[in-house]
Amino acid sequence: MAGATPKLIKELRGLSGAGLSDCKKALNECEGDIEKSMAFLRESGLAKAAKKAGNVAAEGLVSILINEDFTKATLAEINSQTDFVAKNDDFINLKNEITAHVQVTGSTTTEELNSTTINGTNFEEYLNGRIAIIGENIVARRMATVSTDTGVVNGYVHTNGKVGVILSATCAPEAKEKAAALLKSLGMHAAAMKPSVISYEDLDPEFVESENKAIIADIEKENIELHRLGKPEKNIPLFVSKSQLTEEALDAAKADMRTELLAQGKPEKIIDNILKGKIERFIEDNTQLDATHALLTQKFVMDDSKTVAQAIADVDASIKLVDYIKFELGEGIEKVEEDFAAEVAAQMGK
Repeated sequence: MAGATPKLIKELRGLSGAGLSDCKKALNECEGDIEKSMAFLRESGLAKAAKKAGNVAAEGLVSILINEDFTKATLAEINSQTDFVAKNDDFINLKNEITAHVQVTGSTTTEELNSTTINGTNFEEYLNGRIAIIGENIVARRMATVSTDTGVVNGYVHTNGKVGVILSATCAPEAKEKAAALLKSLGMHAAAMKPSVISYEDLDPEFVESENKAIIADIEKENIELHRLGKPEKNIPLFVSKSQLTEEALDAAKADMRTELLAQGKPEKIIDNILKGKIERFIEDNTQLDATHALLTQKFVMDDSKTVAQAIADVDASIKLVDYIKFELGEGIEKVEEDFAAEVAAQMGK
């Protein structure tokens, strides 16, 4: 049987997606037999993929898939070695296919995903075949799917594919459409402001205590410079999270403020009105950690006159956030900085 001909190369390339040179080599090795050539490409592809598997994949894209009735959302991080490949149509199509497969299978880890079947092939083998074609190590690194029977889900991926968010909320049946639109806006907010939890109540107490000391130390250090410049110094907070503001702490602060106002000669009849504003400022000053890490406490980026919690209440009081997941591309991956000059010198024996 003849080896590689233009017609056979075109046919094999259409079936396999492999490059022209790989198709030509396979056909020559297999004397023009398409089935044997497909097997040859698969076996050589697995060998190539195995060689690439040790390469660090820290680039890529974060992907999102929301079903039509806003009851299921999937977030996935698919990594490549270079940003160049991440912009390639083959990689983008693969990213979309993997995300859809994750949603269908409900896979929550790479190990679970690797044991599934996609297009009649074991997923791990299928991915290795794509690695051989694309030419870089590719990793389906992280994935999460959120679904609901009593509310809605929605999310957002930034246009550069570097950060993605999915959220879910319970709500009244008549509020589902409004809630879905709101969650899209909250996803955009979270992608920009990067909160770590929904509510201050979700913050770890040890983290709060540690940050309390660090924030106070930073303000004290800043005040030294402000004092040197003759500028007003910042108030040093007692606390950094609403989780620390017990009724006793608020009552103590109120009592101190009342005593101070009376000492200033303020009339008793207006003190309660003054206290209301001072307590609001006290709470704001003493919840700085919440404003950074808790979604509901943050100022809403689309209207910074209100918090996210207030923005939600303004849309519909029945909407309650229950899930929030954020992926940032390459988060936690240790990238290897390559010294290309040293590598070239080494190859030249210098």
